[in-house]
Amino acid sequence: MMGKIFNNFIGNLKNDLLSGLTVALALVPEAIAFAFVAGIKDPMVGLYGAFMMGLITSLFGGRPGMISGATGAMAVVMVHLIAVGNEVGDGLTQPIENLGLQWLFITLLLVGVIQMSAGLFKLGKFVRLIPHPVMMGFVNGLAIVIFLAQLGLFPSISEMGMFEENTTFWSDLFSNGEFWIMLFFVLLTMAIMFFLPKLTKVVPSALVAIVVVAGITIFLGLDTETVGSFLRKGAGEEATLQGSLPSFQYQIFSLIDTMKGNWSLILGSAVTLAAVGLIESLMTLNLVDDLTDTRGSGNRECLAQGAANMVNGLFGGMGGCAMIGQSIINVNSGGRGRLSGVVAAVALLMFILFGAPVIERIPIAALVGVMFMVVIGTFAWSSFRIINKVPLSDIIVLITVSAITVIADLAIAVVVGVVMSALVFAWNSAKRIRARKSLKEDGTKVYEIWGPLFFGSVTAFNSKFDPKNDPDQIEIDFIESRVQDHSGVEALRNLANKYLDQNKKIKLTHLSPECQGLLLRRNPEFASIIETSVEDPRYHIATDLLDAEV
Repeated sequence: MMGKIFNNFIGNLKNDLLSGLTVALALVPEAIAFAFVAGIKDPMVGLYGAFMMGLITSLFGGRPGMISGATGAMAVVMVHLIAVGNEVGDGLTQPIENLGLQWLFITLLLVGVIQMSAGLFKLGKFVRLIPHPVMMGFVNGLAIVIFLAQLGLFPSISEMGMFEENTTFWSDLFSNGEFWIMLFFVLLTMAIMFFLPKLTKVVPSALVAIVVVAGITIFLGLDTETVGSFLRKGAGEEATLQGSLPSFQYQIFSLIDTMKGNWSLILGSAVTLAAVGLIESLMTLNLVDDLTDTRGSGNRECLAQGAANMVNGLFGGMGGCAMIGQSIINVNSGGRGRLSGVVAAVALLMFILFGAPVIERIPIAALVGVMFMVVIGTFAWSSFRIINKVPLSDIIVLITVSAITVIADLAIAVVVGVVMSALVFAWNSAKRIRARKSLKEDGTKVYEIWGPLFFGSVTAFNSKFDPKNDPDQIEIDFIESRVQDHSGVEALRNLANKYLDQNKKIKLTHLSPECQGLLLRRNPEFASIIETSVEDPRYHIATDLLDAEV
């Protein structure tokens, strides 16, 4: 055990150190941007959130090499909560500034409890039930979301009237020097990341690209968007990355009374944030598992995510979950162990404490270029090649999940995808039930059932029988069938009663002990028609649980 822990931190030392530093640079604008998206005026809340999420999940999470921080999926959920809180705070007899942010900290404590409970009850394993088309739709949709988010960082050209008639849009675009300078450095960053690994993999190509582009822009004194100018654009001219250590938010415990009348909002937001965070984290864990050919622990990740969000609530961070973009940057840069995530988190804190003047001079173009390469690496291009090779239903699920991820919400997209896949499975399974009919020498009619008997196949199952016209002795053999749920048991009970009402003898063979027990509890008289002397080792009821995770 100690050897495994030691290897997680030291076994890939150089790559983990360099990849962690690269991730830290990419975390800065993301954390700031998502704080603004959530309606948080102080960008430090986003940076603190990224630091605490990253550190705790890297140390204790279920997936070495996976990066967590402030995310857009959770920031969108926070908007309404913060807005209502601020409105309540402004309307108090003694107004409380930024009350919505304080409500968020309290909500994060509840989020942590919910997520840790999911881990304790081992609910993380159910991510394995997510079908592959849903997974592909998830990564495609998230790649599109990341791409669209980067477009918003380019110098604004929307005001030039691109979609208006009789404008000088194209002439204005060609004369927009800031736009073309940024585009050039974005493409330069992407080119370095593409070609450098073909020459050497000694250092992460993303880190080299950021350093080279930053060096060129600083040396030539070019006027281009930087981390510092991006920060000041959203938080005011006096804003800076320079800050201190996170502090304990003792005041939140005296503000609980301000939440009276809004507990439904608080609890609803907590449940939604917990669900969104866990779904995105567990989906990202699966993706990193595939990239590294290793396996993480979903339950352990639930516990770590919950603990990290609770710490965020106590120490003034905005909370978050796993970040697919930064996780892919880390993995592609060689980060495999827990040390890479720890370095990213600690480096981010060092930027805040000591390195703000340097980090603020990094061009946004370099970070956008890195994220564009993440988009290319994230998107499941194979989804185009399989269009004519997989069932149409899978293609519809894939496209639907991608679209909902972009338009609405990641959690909604995954839930919709799983429900659609389940309904397709149920429909296809319902069509598979068959009844082979034969007559014995004594005149007994035998129905040999094939296929699963469950809620979806009950109607088809009932249509196979003719209680009124069948002979006086009936045998229903379940040797090739499984009674899978209560609907199936109920259908079987009703069918038997129909034959009994016709004063006909009926025998049920090869029923599982579980199904026999359910039938006998509903009607003890069924003991007379269930054949219990027939044994067949091939039959078992389909209620096996997934193996518990270690």
